This record gives sequence, structure tokens and C-alpha cells, in this order.
Amino acid sequence: MTDIAFLINGHPVRLTDAAPTTTLLDWLRESRALPGTKEGCNEGDCGACTVMVSDDRGTRALNACILFLPQLHGKAVRTVEGLEAPDGSLHPVQQAMIEQHGSQCGFCTPGFIMAMATNHLNGETDHDTALAGNLCRCTGYAPILRAAQRAADQPVPDWLRRETDPGFVRSRLSPVAGPGGASTPPPADTDVALPQTADALAEWCLRYPEGRLVAGATDVGLWVTKQLRTLGPVAFIAGIDALRGVSVGDTEIHIGATTTLAELMPAIAPHHPDFAELIRRYGSAQVRAAATIGGNIANGSPIGDGPPALIALGAVLHLRRGDDRRRLALEDFFLDYGKQDRLPGEFVEGVSFPRQPDRLKCYKLSKRFDQDISALCGCFNITVQDGHVTGARIAFGGMAGIPARARPVEAALVGQPWTAETVAAAIPAFAESFTPLSDMRASSRYRLDAASNLLWRYFHEDRGIPTRVLEVEP
Repeated sequence: MTDIAFLINGHPVRLTDAAPTTTLLDWLRESRALPGTKEGCNEGDCGACTVMVSDDRGTRALNACILFLPQLHGKAVRTVEGLEAPDGSLHPVQQAMIEQHGSQCGFCTPGFIMAMATNHLNGETDHDTALAGNLCRCTGYAPILRAAQRAADQPVPDWLRRETDPGFVRSRLSPVAGPGGASTPPPADTDVALPQTADALAEWCLRYPEGRLVAGATDVGLWVTKQLRTLGPVAFIAGIDALRGVSVGDTEIHIGATTTLAELMPAIAPHHPDFAELIRRYGSAQVRAAATIGGNIANGSPIGDGPPALIALGAVLHLRRGDDRRRLALEDFFLDYGKQDRLPGEFVEGVSFPRQPDRLKCYKLSKRFDQDISALCGCFNITVQDGHVTGARIAFGGMAGIPARARPVEAALVGQPWTAETVAAAIPAFAESFTPLSDMRASSRYRLDAASNLLWRYFHEDRGIPTRVLEVEP
């Protein structure tokens, strides 16, 4: 049990006996009588449960189905029931949905409304991208997109802008949260904690070396909602500012572990735009606003899309246990399926990689273009000087039980002229690099052939030939 305080539709709430793995979706529907937030997939894919969440970091749309109550401490949540103005007038996106006939069965509509209202508040006008995480099967997207476009020209309601302001949230929570205010978390010496500093987290991890660390819960949330697992001791770490942010120095770029993908994407785009585009594709706006780069690494998934890009950039992982810190090449962190080089009580503080000219290309192959798990993801970072390959880092996800480099392919390229003949000669080395499995996403043969073709794709793209779905025209 844990003690938390947050706002629901402007009203302060304090929970003194909240189970740490109770999701916001279940609490809204079962304990708060707010059924407008719908349960669809219950895993963060369909967006039917989308709510608006505001704090010092801004306002974002999140999936309530995989959002645990302790993650809301000190924040403001607004559901579809709380979107109309105090005088009862509709929000501009609600009115636009009516005028554009944007709802048929209506099941998905509350989630769309909340995502659209959040985008409207934030001035987001790339509606295709912003609504990729909301599924509608009967209305179709055309009238919904028309509604989003029509509402975009309307001003944000003054009351909503005021009530999502961080100062307003703090002022409303202070009387409820007790003497310490809303920022006072549950103590760090219990088996459920919200540590606010890296030092407090380090102490907690030593006390509970097998404890679970939850930042965005986009992965762990499914352990609870789909596998019905209990988490045991758990620390919610998204509020640790020292572990968050992207720092661009003269020689390296450092990314804090609790940096969300939504925060990372614009920060990395000027340096490695293909990495940013990969991030855009491997999660919806709701997922990117919660998921963290540290979680994407630490869960050790063989199909996580972040590690191949970072490995190709030569990334180093920063680990901490108590007061001890160590650095580890990211590719060496992954030992075997489900096994990483991490000591009990050790946690990821961040990841860094050298500043370098941009030669990175990331290729994600999946059945759906947006918001789908990769069949394989290949990231290539090949340097060429005077017509010869002087360096190569090629990393894949989905080709083995861990994210891994194609070292035999790299060796076949380095020192050779950057020509089609060199590429052709290196292709057989893919079979030396990987023995992929066949599963529901792809066969072993497909994965090997596709990986080989991606090297050709990199070669042709390096020569200015359009190869991408969004670039090639009939």
C-alpha cells in the first residue's frame, strides 16, 4: 500500500491505501464511477483509455490501462467527463467531432477526444502521428482527422489552460498532500517507494536488490494486466530529475535513464535523424510520453528498437550500485535471452555515445508501418574515407535472443572499397553472424534475407537512391 495525492478533473484526491499495481483505468471505472475511460486492449495499443495528465513537465496523453496509481503522485488527471467547461460548453474538439460526424459506435471516441484535446492544448498539428495510437474500426479516420483539423484553429479554453498549469496543480494539491505538499513521496525505506533522488534510489535498491523499478510501465504494465503477475517490492522512478534529460557535450551525448522517448526524439533528431524517426515508429504518442530509454534497455528485450541504434553509435551504459559506478559497452550488457550483466541492487543511470558525423541509418521491418513490434530492426553506422570503409558498427534486434552486432559482416567491410562488389562479398557473413528463430512475426529465412537486403539498402541510400516507403513514388 502507498499514500499518494493527485487531481482528478480538478478535484484533489488522497489515497492512503492504494495497491501499487492498481491501474488508473480500473480505479476510474470501479472506484470513482468515471466509466467514460474505456477498456479496449488493456495493453496500451488501442488508445480507448487515453487520459490527459499534467505536471511540471507539461501535459501529455497517456494510456490509463498501463498507468499505475503511484505514477500519478503530484499530477493532474483529466478524463472525458471533465473536459467540458464549467458552464457546460463543449471543448472545441468535442464540438468538431459532432460537426464532422466523427463517431459511430462511440467506444473509441472518449480516447480520441482526450488525445485530440491534449494535442490541441500543446499546439500539435501533425494529427496523423498524434492519433496513431488511437484505434477506430467503424467510423474511419477521415472524419476524425477533419475534426482535429477544424478544432486546431479554435483557441484553447482559458479554464483548461489554467487548470493544467503546474502552479495550479501544486496549489490544489498542497492542502491534500499534507505538510510536505504534493512533492512529498512515500518513504524510500518501504517496499513501495517513489524516490526523488538517485541517492535515495541507490539506497532502496540495496535494501531491495530484487525489487522492480518502474518508470513508464509500458512493459511492466502488461505483466500485471495480461500475465496477472505481482511485482513484489517496487520503486516508481520517473520523478527522479537527475536521471532525466539529454545532455549534448563537445565529445559525447548523454541520455538519462528516465528520459522518455517523447523527450528523446526531438533532442536526438538534429544529430541522428534516423534514430528519431525510429523512435517515432516504435510507439504511439501515448507510449512515447511514458516509455523511457532506460527501461527500453534494462528490460533486455531482443526486439527492443532502442539498443540496436545505440549499439551502432558505440554507446556505453552507466550503471550504479550504492556508491559504486561502472561503465559498460552496451552490447556487452546483453548476455543471453532474459539475462543482462547487472548485479543485484544495480540500476541503469544513463547511456552515452560519442559525438560523431551522422552515418547512422535505422531500418525497422514490421507488419504495420506504425506502432508495431519489429520482425527485425537493423541499424548501420558505416564510415567511409577516400572510397574505403574505415569503420563499421552494425547492430540488429530480432535476429538473436539479444540485441547483437553483426561482427563478421563488419569485418568483411572494413578496409575494403565501398563498392557493390564489397557489399556482395559481405552478404554471406550474415549467416555467420546470426541464426535467427522462426516465429509469428517472421521466419528465420526471411530474417536473414531481409537483414542482407538492408545492407544493400544502406549502400544504395548512401548513394542518394530513394529506398524508403515514404519517399518512393510510383
